[in-house]
Amino acid sequence: MALYSDKVMDHFRNPRNVGIIEDADGVGEVGNTMCGDIMKIYLKVSDDGIIEDVKFETFGCGSAIASSSMATELIKGKPVSEAMELTNKAVAEALDGLPAHKMHCSVLAEEAIQAALEDYQNKKLAGKLQA
Repeated sequence: MALYSDKVMDHFRNPRNVGIIEDADGVGEVGNTMCGDIMKIYLKVSDDGIIEDVKFETFGCGSAIASSSMATELIKGKPVSEAMELTNKAVAEALDGLPAHKMHCSVLAEEAIQAALEDYQNKKLAGKLQA
């Protein structure tokens, strides 16, 4: 049996949503000092709370890149409230599984998404306070 699923390999070789959103509404960056993976997620959110665009930059292994790619695919076009419920388990399942020693990559993807959503909500709150 192969170590990685076809979906993991596909998202590693052809990652979706790679890049930077210059005027992002939310940015989240997380890292794992043990493995050296770093993920940065950028969100563009519409006025009615829908994630219109999401991009990522990941420095890490194939599983980290695949997890970032899949996580962005799972929240794109979704309401912020739904994106907040994304779990590492959902990311791993959408990739048809990850080897046990690579599950931390899906955890990083979840944490990066959560950090970006938190940043978005903090900016939104700050914007309301300034109005």
